[in-house]
Amino acid sequence: MTDILKWQYSQKLISAEEAVKKVKSGDHIFYGEFALFPETLDEELAKRINELDNLVLTGVSYTKPPKVVLADPERKHITMRDYHFGKVARYLHDDNLCNYIPVTYHQGPRIIRKYMHMNIVFAVTGPMDGKGFFNFGLSNSVTHAAMDKADMIIVEVNNNAPNCLGGNQESIHISNVDFVVEGKHSPLLELPAAQPSPTDQQIAEILLPEIENGSCLQLGIGGLPNAVGTLIAQSDLKDLGVHSEMMMDSFVELYEQGRLTGARKNIDKYKMVYSFALGTRKLYDFLDYNPMCASYPVSYTNDPRITALNDKVVAINNALEVDLLSQVSSETMGLRQISGTGGQLDFIFGAFQSHGGKGFICLHSTYKDKQGNIHSRIVPSLSPGTIVTVPRSIVQYVATEYGIVQLKGKATYERAEALISIAHPQFQDDLIKAADSMKLWTRTNRIEG
Repeated sequence: MTDILKWQYSQKLISAEEAVKKVKSGDHIFYGEFALFPETLDEELAKRINELDNLVLTGVSYTKPPKVVLADPERKHITMRDYHFGKVARYLHDDNLCNYIPVTYHQGPRIIRKYMHMNIVFAVTGPMDGKGFFNFGLSNSVTHAAMDKADMIIVEVNNNAPNCLGGNQESIHISNVDFVVEGKHSPLLELPAAQPSPTDQQIAEILLPEIENGSCLQLGIGGLPNAVGTLIAQSDLKDLGVHSEMMMDSFVELYEQGRLTGARKNIDKYKMVYSFALGTRKLYDFLDYNPMCASYPVSYTNDPRITALNDKVVAINNALEVDLLSQVSSETMGLRQISGTGGQLDFIFGAFQSHGGKGFICLHSTYKDKQGNIHSRIVPSLSPGTIVTVPRSIVQYVATEYGIVQLKGKATYERAEALISIAHPQFQDDLIKAADSMKLWTRTNRIEG
C-alpha cells in the first residue's frame, strides 16, 4: 500500500459517533444489504433517534433488526423499507415497522439511478486493499447504484468480510469514499443450510432427471434447493455452470465434488456468477480471492437477456401458492408480506428464453396452519390481497412431490387439469368441482387416483 493511500485513509477515518453526526433530519439512508449490515453505525445512530425526524432507511434483506428502528416503535422519527423481505423485515412489518418496495430485482439498480436519491450510504466492506479499494462483493446487488446517487458515502470496515472478485462494481476506491469507520469486526451473520424435509427430498428427486450435463444452475433459498444440490453432488452430472443471484453453500459442495466447471457456459465461461452470498463461514472463505467466482450487480446477474445467453439454464424457485389459473404467489399470504419478488420472475423468464432452458416453480402440495389443519397450496383462486409474483403467461414448469407439469402453450382448462394432477389427492375432487364452476374444466374423468 502506498504512502498516499495510507494518508488518504487516515484523513477520512472517523469514529462511528462522529459519522452519525453527519445524519440530519429528512435524510434518506441506504443501510446495506444481506450479511453486510452496518452494525456499528446503526448502534450509534440509534442513540440519536430522538434528535432526528423524517429519516428514511432503505436496505435489501436486512439480516438484523436495526436498533435505530427498534428505538422508535411508534414510527415518529423513522421509516424503514426493504427491497426484499427476509425474516427480519417480515416480523417488523407485522408490527408496522417496515414496508416493502415492490421491485423486479434486475431493475433495482436502474430504479435507484432513475428515480431515487440517497443522502447517505452506510456500506460495510472488507479492509482497504493495497490498491485503495474497499470490497462489498458479498453484497453487490444494488450497492454501487446507491453510491452513485448518494451525497455522502460512509464505509464501515469489517475485517471478517471476504474479498470477492468481480465481475464488476464489487468495490469502491478510497478516493470516492467520504468517511471510513472501523467497525466492531463482528463475525458475519451465517445462514446454515436449511435441512430438506422429506417432501423437499421427493421434489428434488423428481427434478434431478431434468438437469443435464452442461446445465447452468440458478437455485433459490431453502430446503428444496439444498436437497437438489445434494443430489447433484451425488450424481454423475458434469460441466455444470452457475449463473445465480445468490451464492450458497450448496454450490461449494458441488464444486468440491467436481460437478461445477462452467466449461459449457457461453458467457462468463468457467466462472460462478452471483450478486450476493449468504451462508456459512465455509462459503465466505471459499469466495475470498477466488478467481472461480465473479460478483456482479443484480442488473447483470438477473437480467433475463443476460441469463438467456447461457444454454440449458435450470432455475429452481419456491412458491407459496399456485391457483388453477396458473398464477404464482411467492411473496404474500393474503395481505401478509412473507417475502419479496426477488429474482424469481427474472429467472423464470430468463430460463425459458435460454436454449434448452427450464424454469421450475416448486411447492409442497399442502401446508398446515397453526391449528394443525391441512390446506392445499394449489387453490382455485388466490385469496384477496395475495400478490401474483409470476403471471400465468410467464409460468413454464410447476412441480410438487406428485410430479412436474409444463404449462406453456396450454389453454386454461389444460392448465387446471395439469395442476390438479400434481395436487394432493385429498384435495383433487374439490379442485375439480372448483375448476368446473370456473368454466376451466371439461374432462373431469381425466384425473386418476
